[in-house]
Amino acid sequence: MCEIRRCDWALKTKLEQEYHDKEWGIPIHDDRKLFKMLILEGKQAGLSWATILAKRETLCAAFDDFDPAILITYDDTKIEALLQDNGIIKNRQKVNAVISNAKAYFKLCEEFGSLDNYLWSFVNHHPVINTWTRIEEVPSCTPVSAAISKDLKKRGFKFVGSTTIYAFMQSVGMVNDHLTSCDFRGHSQFSK
Repeated sequence: MCEIRRCDWALKTKLEQEYHDKEWGIPIHDDRKLFKMLILEGKQAGLSWATILAKRETLCAAFDDFDPAILITYDDTKIEALLQDNGIIKNRQKVNAVISNAKAYFKLCEEFGSLDNYLWSFVNHHPVINTWTRIEEVPSCTPVSAAISKDLKKRGFKFVGSTTIYAFMQSVGMVNDHLTSCDFRGHSQFSK
């Protein structure tokens, strides 16, 4: 039986393998999913993606599946309740960022029609297909991620640094950074 070849980062845990195999790098064009991933990637700042994956279900439950329409209604009572929830990352700045990012999301959509249209315009609405052979070749940020980061910050988004945005671009399929040896390299052509 042939062994499945994956990107090096996805070899540590079953959770990472499943995420790699079923989600990572597949283009997303649904605004709610894009917003959710933007928030989850922001929550990773200073932590590992494995930590976020392990808490993803409880984070989604605590934050109403990151529905921006609900998030903008959060008040101080809700924020304090979240900060007592052991299932989430209890960082006041990150909790507040979720709410401010939801508000910024609606302003951005008003201007560009959708988060999808805004984000994908940075890559001419097509995934950037890279040809890395070793994990060490994959950058942590690029001029495009820096441009998106700068523009999102200008629009009031928080926890959207260039490295965070590049990880987001990888996760939502704006870039295909599966190694050339990875059996899942070709699955990025399918949208979800």
